[in-house]
Amino acid sequence: MRILVTGGCGFIGSEVVKQLAAKGHHVIVLDNLSKPESSIKQGYEFLRVDLTDKAATEKAFSGADICIHLAAKIGGIGYFHKYPATILSENNKMLSSVFEAAVKHKLKRMVYISSSMVYESATHFPSKEEDLKHIPPPVSAYGFSKLIGEWYCYSFWDEYKLPFSICRPFNAYGINEFPGNEIGYAHVIPDLVKKILSGQHPLEILGDGQQSRCFTHVSDVANGIITVALSPKAENQDFNVANPEETRMIELAEKIWRICKRKEPFQIRSVPGFTYDIKRRVPDTTKIQTVLGWKPQVSFEDGLHEVVTWLQKELHK
Repeated sequence: MRILVTGGCGFIGSEVVKQLAAKGHHVIVLDNLSKPESSIKQGYEFLRVDLTDKAATEKAFSGADICIHLAAKIGGIGYFHKYPATILSENNKMLSSVFEAAVKHKLKRMVYISSSMVYESATHFPSKEEDLKHIPPPVSAYGFSKLIGEWYCYSFWDEYKLPFSICRPFNAYGINEFPGNEIGYAHVIPDLVKKILSGQHPLEILGDGQQSRCFTHVSDVANGIITVALSPKAENQDFNVANPEETRMIELAEKIWRICKRKEPFQIRSVPGFTYDIKRRVPDTTKIQTVLGWKPQVSFEDGLHEVVTWLQKELHK
Protein backbone atom coordinates (compact mmCIF):
# COMPACT_ATOMS: atom_id res chain seq x y z
CA MET A 1 0.00 0.00 0.00
CA ARG A 2 0.93 3.65 -0.37
CA ILE A 3 1.18 4.89 3.19
CA LEU A 4 1.68 8.53 4.15
CA VAL A 5 3.53 9.19 7.40
CA THR A 6 3.35 12.78 8.57
CA GLY A 7 6.24 13.70 10.84
CA GLY A 8 8.08 10.70 9.42
CA CYS A 9 11.51 12.21 10.13
CA GLY A 10 10.77 12.56 13.85
CA PHE A 11 11.64 10.25 16.73
CA ILE A 12 8.68 7.86 16.52
CA GLY A 13 7.94 8.61 12.87
CA SER A 14 11.35 7.51 11.60
CA GLU A 15 10.96 4.15 13.34
CA VAL A 16 7.46 3.70 11.91
CA VAL A 17 8.80 4.48 8.43
CA LYS A 18 11.72 2.06 8.80
CA GLN A 19 9.43 -0.81 9.85
CA LEU A 20 6.86 -0.08 7.13
CA ALA A 21 9.54 0.01 4.43
CA ALA A 22 10.92 -3.30 5.71
CA LYS A 23 7.44 -4.79 5.18
CA GLY A 24 7.50 -3.70 1.53
CA HIS A 25 5.06 -0.80 1.64
CA HIS A 26 5.53 2.32 -0.47
CA VAL A 27 6.09 4.98 2.19
CA ILE A 28 5.71 8.70 1.58
CA VAL A 29 7.09 10.87 4.37
CA LEU A 30 5.66 14.36 4.85
CA ASP A 31 7.80 16.51 7.14
CA ASN A 32 8.91 20.13 7.41
CA LEU A 33 12.27 19.16 9.03
CA SER A 34 11.65 21.69 11.80
CA LYS A 35 13.59 19.75 14.45
CA PRO A 36 17.40 20.02 14.39
CA GLU A 37 17.81 16.23 14.62
CA SER A 38 15.46 15.57 11.68
CA SER A 39 17.09 13.97 8.66
CA ILE A 40 16.05 12.28 5.44
CA LYS A 41 16.96 8.60 5.12
CA GLN A 42 16.92 6.10 2.26
CA GLY A 43 14.08 3.75 1.44
CA TYR A 44 11.10 6.07 1.10
CA GLU A 45 9.67 8.96 -0.87
CA PHE A 46 10.11 12.31 0.86
CA LEU A 47 8.05 15.49 0.47
CA ARG A 48 8.92 18.60 2.43
CA VAL A 49 5.50 19.95 3.36
CA ASP A 50 4.16 22.51 5.80
CA LEU A 51 1.04 20.70 6.98
CA THR A 52 -0.59 23.95 8.12
CA ASP A 53 -0.77 24.82 4.39
CA LYS A 54 -4.04 23.24 3.24
CA ALA A 55 -3.30 23.43 -0.50
CA ALA A 56 0.14 21.85 -0.15
CA THR A 57 -1.23 19.14 2.15
CA GLU A 58 -4.06 18.29 -0.21
CA LYS A 59 -1.63 17.91 -3.11
CA ALA A 60 0.67 15.64 -1.08
CA PHE A 61 -2.19 13.29 -0.14
CA SER A 62 -3.01 12.41 -3.76
CA GLY A 63 -2.84 8.66 -4.42
CA ALA A 64 -2.38 7.56 -0.80
CA ASP A 65 -4.21 4.63 0.80
CA ILE A 66 -3.57 5.28 4.49
CA CYS A 67 -2.22 8.22 6.50
CA ILE A 68 -0.43 7.75 9.81
CA HIS A 69 -0.58 11.21 11.34
CA LEU A 70 2.33 11.73 13.74
CA ALA A 71 3.26 15.34 12.97
CA ALA A 72 2.71 17.65 15.94
CA LYS A 73 4.33 20.29 18.08
CA ILE A 74 5.77 18.14 20.85
CA GLY A 75 8.46 18.09 23.52
CA GLY A 76 9.00 17.47 27.21
CA ILE A 77 7.02 18.95 30.07
CA GLY A 78 9.01 22.20 30.00
CA TYR A 79 8.16 22.63 26.31
CA PHE A 80 4.44 22.19 27.09
CA HIS A 81 4.58 25.03 29.59
CA LYS A 82 6.62 27.39 27.43
CA TYR A 83 4.64 27.16 24.19
CA PRO A 84 0.97 26.33 25.02
CA ALA A 85 -0.54 28.67 22.42
CA THR A 86 1.82 27.51 19.67
CA ILE A 87 1.04 23.87 20.45
CA LEU A 88 -2.72 24.38 20.36
CA SER A 89 -2.77 26.61 17.30
CA GLU A 90 -0.30 24.74 15.10
CA ASN A 91 -1.59 21.26 15.95
CA ASN A 92 -5.16 22.32 15.17
CA LYS A 93 -4.12 23.79 11.82
CA MET A 94 -2.40 20.54 10.90
CA LEU A 95 -5.41 18.48 11.95
CA SER A 96 -7.74 20.46 9.71
CA SER A 97 -5.40 20.24 6.71
CA VAL A 98 -4.70 16.54 7.10
CA PHE A 99 -8.26 15.36 7.76
CA GLU A 100 -9.73 17.50 4.97
CA ALA A 101 -7.11 16.19 2.53
CA ALA A 102 -7.90 12.61 3.59
CA VAL A 103 -11.59 13.17 2.83
CA LYS A 104 -10.81 14.85 -0.50
CA HIS A 105 -8.73 11.88 -1.67
CA LYS A 106 -10.95 9.20 -0.09
CA LEU A 107 -8.25 7.57 2.00
CA LYS A 108 -9.00 4.09 3.30
CA ARG A 109 -8.08 5.08 6.83
CA MET A 110 -6.69 7.89 8.97
CA VAL A 111 -4.47 6.55 11.75
CA TYR A 112 -4.22 9.29 14.34
CA ILE A 113 -1.37 9.18 16.86
CA SER A 114 -2.79 10.64 20.03
CA SER A 115 -1.00 10.54 23.39
CA SER A 116 -1.17 9.18 26.91
CA MET A 117 -1.51 12.86 27.88
CA VAL A 118 -5.24 12.62 27.14
CA TYR A 119 -5.43 10.69 30.44
CA GLU A 120 -4.04 13.60 32.48
CA SER A 121 -7.20 13.85 34.58
CA ALA A 122 -7.58 10.10 35.16
CA THR A 123 -8.15 8.88 38.71
CA HIS A 124 -8.64 5.19 37.90
CA PHE A 125 -5.58 3.03 37.18
CA PRO A 126 -4.74 1.28 35.01
CA SER A 127 -6.68 3.52 32.62
CA LYS A 128 -8.83 1.86 29.98
CA GLU A 129 -9.76 3.32 26.61
CA GLU A 130 -13.41 3.70 27.63
CA ASP A 131 -12.40 5.73 30.71
CA LEU A 132 -11.98 8.78 28.47
CA LYS A 133 -15.76 9.04 28.23
CA HIS A 134 -16.00 9.65 31.98
CA ILE A 135 -12.95 11.70 33.02
CA PRO A 136 -12.46 15.48 32.70
CA PRO A 137 -10.46 16.75 29.71
CA PRO A 138 -6.68 17.26 29.96
CA VAL A 139 -5.43 20.38 31.72
CA SER A 140 -2.36 21.05 29.54
CA ALA A 141 -2.55 22.63 26.07
CA TYR A 142 -0.68 19.66 24.59
CA GLY A 143 -2.94 17.05 26.17
CA PHE A 144 -6.01 19.01 25.08
CA SER A 145 -4.67 19.35 21.52
CA LYS A 146 -4.23 15.57 21.30
CA LEU A 147 -7.77 15.00 22.58
CA ILE A 148 -9.05 17.43 19.93
CA GLY A 149 -7.42 15.18 17.33
CA GLU A 150 -9.45 12.25 18.63
CA TRP A 151 -12.61 14.31 18.18
CA TYR A 152 -11.53 15.00 14.60
CA CYS A 153 -11.52 11.22 14.08
CA TYR A 154 -15.04 10.76 15.43
CA SER A 155 -16.43 13.88 13.72
CA PHE A 156 -14.97 13.15 10.29
CA TRP A 157 -16.38 9.63 10.51
CA ASP A 158 -19.81 10.94 11.49
CA GLU A 159 -19.96 13.50 8.69
CA TYR A 160 -17.78 12.06 5.91
CA LYS A 161 -17.41 8.36 6.84
CA LEU A 162 -13.61 8.68 6.92
CA PRO A 163 -12.45 5.44 8.63
CA PHE A 164 -10.01 5.98 11.49
CA SER A 165 -7.90 4.34 14.16
CA ILE A 166 -6.52 6.03 17.29
CA CYS A 167 -3.23 5.05 18.94
CA ARG A 168 -2.21 6.40 22.35
CA PRO A 169 1.51 5.74 22.92
CA PHE A 170 2.78 5.91 26.50
CA ASN A 171 6.17 7.57 27.02
CA ALA A 172 8.19 6.37 24.03
CA TYR A 173 11.94 6.19 24.54
CA GLY A 174 14.95 4.85 22.63
CA ILE A 175 18.00 5.86 20.65
CA ASN A 176 17.92 8.88 18.32
CA GLU A 177 16.21 11.06 20.95
CA PHE A 178 18.50 13.78 22.25
CA PRO A 179 18.39 15.68 25.56
CA GLY A 180 17.41 19.34 25.55
CA ASN A 181 19.35 22.43 26.54
CA GLU A 182 16.65 23.55 28.98
CA ILE A 183 15.16 21.56 31.83
CA GLY A 184 12.12 19.59 30.70
CA TYR A 185 12.46 20.71 27.08
CA ALA A 186 13.14 17.13 25.95
CA HIS A 187 11.86 13.92 27.52
CA VAL A 188 12.94 12.66 30.92
CA ILE A 189 15.18 9.70 29.99
CA PRO A 190 17.65 11.55 27.72
CA ASP A 191 17.61 14.51 30.14
CA LEU A 192 18.52 12.29 33.11
CA VAL A 193 21.20 10.42 31.16
CA LYS A 194 22.81 13.71 30.15
CA LYS A 195 22.86 15.01 33.74
CA ILE A 196 24.25 11.78 35.15
CA LEU A 197 26.94 11.45 32.48
CA SER A 198 27.94 15.10 33.03
CA GLY A 199 28.82 14.28 36.66
CA GLN A 200 25.94 16.08 38.40
CA HIS A 201 25.83 15.17 42.11
CA PRO A 202 23.47 15.22 43.83
CA LEU A 203 21.21 14.55 40.85
CA GLU A 204 18.51 17.16 40.27
CA ILE A 205 15.02 15.79 39.63
CA LEU A 206 11.72 17.58 39.21
CA GLY A 207 9.51 17.48 42.29
CA ASP A 208 9.69 14.63 44.79
CA GLY A 209 10.40 11.89 42.25
CA GLN A 210 7.23 9.99 43.08
CA GLN A 211 5.64 10.70 39.68
CA SER A 212 5.21 7.45 37.74
CA ARG A 213 5.14 6.63 34.05
CA CYS A 214 5.10 3.56 31.79
CA PHE A 215 7.99 3.68 29.32
CA THR A 216 7.60 1.97 25.96
CA HIS A 217 10.50 1.33 23.60
CA VAL A 218 10.15 3.24 20.34
CA SER A 219 10.43 0.04 18.28
CA ASP A 220 7.46 -1.38 20.21
CA VAL A 221 5.48 1.85 19.80
CA ALA A 222 6.12 1.80 16.04
CA ASN A 223 5.19 -1.86 15.76
CA GLY A 224 2.00 -1.22 17.71
CA ILE A 225 1.05 1.68 15.46
CA ILE A 226 1.64 -0.40 12.33
CA THR A 227 -0.32 -3.32 13.76
CA VAL A 228 -3.26 -0.97 14.33
CA ALA A 229 -2.89 0.71 10.92
CA LEU A 230 -2.93 -2.55 8.95
CA SER A 231 -5.56 -4.50 10.86
CA PRO A 232 -9.21 -4.47 9.69
CA LYS A 233 -10.16 -5.18 13.31
CA ALA A 234 -8.73 -1.80 14.33
CA GLU A 235 -10.98 0.27 12.07
CA ASN A 236 -12.87 2.93 14.04
CA GLN A 237 -11.24 1.74 17.27
CA ASP A 238 -8.89 3.31 19.82
CA PHE A 239 -5.96 1.61 21.54
CA ASN A 240 -3.44 2.21 24.31
CA VAL A 241 -0.02 1.32 22.86
CA ALA A 242 2.25 0.72 25.81
CA ASN A 243 4.40 -1.33 28.09
CA PRO A 244 2.22 -1.31 31.24
CA GLU A 245 5.19 -1.62 33.62
CA GLU A 246 4.98 1.34 36.05
CA THR A 247 8.16 3.17 37.08
CA ARG A 248 8.54 6.06 39.52
CA MET A 249 10.91 8.85 38.49
CA ILE A 250 13.19 8.28 41.47
CA GLU A 251 13.43 4.59 40.50
CA LEU A 252 14.18 5.59 36.91
CA ALA A 253 16.95 7.95 38.03
CA GLU A 254 18.53 5.27 40.20
CA LYS A 255 18.39 2.71 37.37
CA ILE A 256 20.19 5.12 35.01
CA TRP A 257 22.70 6.03 37.76
CA ARG A 258 23.56 2.35 38.11
CA ILE A 259 23.80 1.75 34.34
CA CYS A 260 26.11 4.77 34.00
CA LYS A 261 28.33 3.22 36.70
CA ARG A 262 28.58 6.35 38.81
CA LYS A 263 30.81 5.66 41.83
CA GLU A 264 29.22 8.18 44.18
CA PRO A 265 26.24 7.10 46.27
CA PHE A 266 22.93 7.85 44.58
CA GLN A 267 21.65 11.13 45.94
CA ILE A 268 18.96 13.48 44.64
CA ARG A 269 18.09 17.13 45.03
CA SER A 270 14.50 18.12 44.32
CA VAL A 271 13.92 21.19 42.16
CA PRO A 272 10.52 22.83 41.62
CA GLY A 273 8.34 20.87 39.22
CA PHE A 274 5.90 22.10 36.61
CA THR A 275 2.19 22.79 37.06
CA TYR A 276 1.08 19.98 34.75
CA ASP A 277 3.51 17.31 35.94
CA ILE A 278 0.82 14.66 36.33
CA LYS A 279 1.55 12.30 39.22
CA ARG A 280 0.52 9.04 37.60
CA ARG A 281 -0.19 7.60 34.13
CA VAL A 282 -0.69 3.86 33.81
CA PRO A 283 -2.42 2.18 30.83
CA ASP A 284 -4.60 -0.86 30.64
CA THR A 285 -3.38 -2.72 27.54
CA THR A 286 -5.98 -5.50 27.56
CA LYS A 287 -7.78 -4.21 24.46
CA ILE A 288 -4.81 -4.15 22.08
CA GLN A 289 -3.66 -7.56 23.33
CA THR A 290 -7.12 -9.12 23.04
CA VAL A 291 -8.28 -7.56 19.77
CA LEU A 292 -4.98 -7.43 17.85
CA GLY A 293 -2.71 -9.85 19.72
CA TRP A 294 -0.09 -7.14 20.25
CA LYS A 295 2.25 -6.73 23.21
CA PRO A 296 5.63 -5.04 23.68
CA GLN A 297 8.82 -7.04 23.13
CA VAL A 298 11.64 -4.89 24.56
CA SER A 299 12.21 -5.04 28.32
CA PHE A 300 12.68 -1.68 30.03
CA GLU A 301 16.04 -2.72 31.46
CA ASP A 302 17.38 -3.70 28.01
CA GLY A 303 16.02 -0.53 26.45
CA LEU A 304 17.63 1.69 29.09
CA HIS A 305 21.03 0.04 28.59
CA GLU A 306 20.70 0.66 24.84
CA VAL A 307 19.87 4.35 25.33
CA VAL A 308 22.70 4.97 27.81
CA THR A 309 25.27 3.27 25.57
CA TRP A 310 24.13 5.28 22.56
CA LEU A 311 24.06 8.63 24.37
CA GLN A 312 27.50 8.01 25.89
CA LYS A 313 28.86 7.92 22.34
CA GLU A 314 26.74 10.78 20.99
CA LEU A 315 27.46 13.22 23.85
CA HIS A 316 31.20 12.72 23.48
CA LYS A 317 31.33 13.46 19.76
